[in-house]
Amino acid sequence: MVKLIEDKQKELVSLCRKHKVERLELFGSALTGDNFDIEKSDVDFLVEFLPLEPGESAHAYFGLLEGLRSLFQRNVDLVMTRAIKNRYFLESINQNREVLYAA
Repeated sequence: MVKLIEDKQKELVSLCRKHKVERLELFGSALTGDNFDIEKSDVDFLVEFLPLEPGESAHAYFGLLEGLRSLFQRNVDLVMTRAIKNRYFLESINQNREVLYAA
């Protein structure tokens, strides 16, 4: 995991609690360090939310997305685990993922 992520663990936990995250995982180059450009690379996350009331999902998702972008000062890809339908994409992620937060 790149230092950029390690240095923000406390703030990351706070964001997850605020936005009712059940589980947040890191994948991609920010985890492996392979080809991660500290100036240009985005950060890839998988997210699962706690059970939410109807209408809360969008608020939680976009609130977390904005919070992560602000925290890391870069583009963020935030993928809801249950939304992944492509098995090849899922297999690729499963080879390289790490839990950052679990409620």
